[in-house]
Amino acid sequence: MGVTSPLVFVLKGYPRLSETFIAEEILGLERRGFDIRIVALRRPTDDRTHPVHAEVWAPVSYLPEYLHDAPLRVLAAWWRARRRPGYRAARAQFLRDLPRDLTRNRFRRFGQALVLAGELPEDVRHLHAHFIHTPASVVRYASLIAGLPWTCSAHAKDIWTSPDWELRDKLAAARWTVTCTRAGRDRLDALAPLESPVRLNYHGLALDRFRPLPALRPRRDGADPADPVRILCVGRAVPKKGLDTLLDALALLPQGRHWRLVHVGGGPELKALKLRAAAAGLAARVDWLGPLDQAAVLDQYRAADLFALPCRVAGDGDRDGLPNVVVEAQSQGLAVASTAVGGVPELVEDGINGLLVPPDDAPALAAALDALVTDPDRRRALGRAGQARVARHFDSAASLDALALLFHDVGTGRATADAAAE
Repeated sequence: MGVTSPLVFVLKGYPRLSETFIAEEILGLERRGFDIRIVALRRPTDDRTHPVHAEVWAPVSYLPEYLHDAPLRVLAAWWRARRRPGYRAARAQFLRDLPRDLTRNRFRRFGQALVLAGELPEDVRHLHAHFIHTPASVVRYASLIAGLPWTCSAHAKDIWTSPDWELRDKLAAARWTVTCTRAGRDRLDALAPLESPVRLNYHGLALDRFRPLPALRPRRDGADPADPVRILCVGRAVPKKGLDTLLDALALLPQGRHWRLVHVGGGPELKALKLRAAAAGLAARVDWLGPLDQAAVLDQYRAADLFALPCRVAGDGDRDGLPNVVVEAQSQGLAVASTAVGGVPELVEDGINGLLVPPDDAPALAAALDALVTDPDRRRALGRAGQARVARHFDSAASLDALALLFHDVGTGRATADAAAE
């Protein structure tokens, strides 16, 4: 299965350590015969990549992140675009959007769309935006200029922090939209026209990369100061991850419990979190490893005894969908302590394959962590149940097959499998 003309995937940035799922998706589609070209709105800021990035064949090009950095390129694109039949429609759409979003970003997205449309290879017949906020804005304008259909993958922050008017307009304009959680689908479906249903398609996990742990974990129970229980947290230091609540909960654990927290990830709140840990007397019991590549993160999953990620809804409405790190942790048989936020309950059932507590509730999280720290048998049972659920319902092969059906013959402007994704 595949298409003869290239598909252009427009991303906010590429490659990015925090968006492995996009690279895995692109690789999976390439292996199913699709010719994909990547266009990113900004160059990478991470100082390393995951192994999957080296396996992706797609060439990558970059739009000017700031228009003043490439004025001649933007001007040349505008000169070419203004003669195209779709330019007037794109300009009219931009002028309708501008009063509702009178920001520099709105001008930037239109300028980037001019460059995207002007530099597309002649054989491209379809555009796809990953994220329904800024990438979809660029793709929507470019699709009008170039006269091409477009589709969209929506995820988490882009769904929950975009205004209703913008989501509604984009959902109506896109050929189809997929999203990765029921919670996200329900929000988008409430705004989408009847003729443009939103499809659910979990990212899934490349199980060949995350094979089960070959040996049983040690039976640590928090009683031995020389062999503490290893609690792992993987996630960027941003408000929606709830890492401050995790530190507060750990500070509430009984004095006689011996544990060690390992955190993987970067992020703007990292310095403040380290200060918070020090103020709570936890500094000597926390390892801040920073961002790691996928192979190194897998090693941390396998060395850990349990996984914790107390997600929350941030003040601006931002929240996680279904964090891929939770799926990864469960694939390795780790018991998970998290919260019933976003798409987490779509994977983790409280008391069945993990423990869920209310967000921002440090005492409840402390009780859940203490129950898992002191009971290796319960950790093992929850971890096995989680591992089985991932294997049954979150294998990326199935989600990629569904996505490939949606893209099949997309050059003709038709999705041949309306029911390919739930």
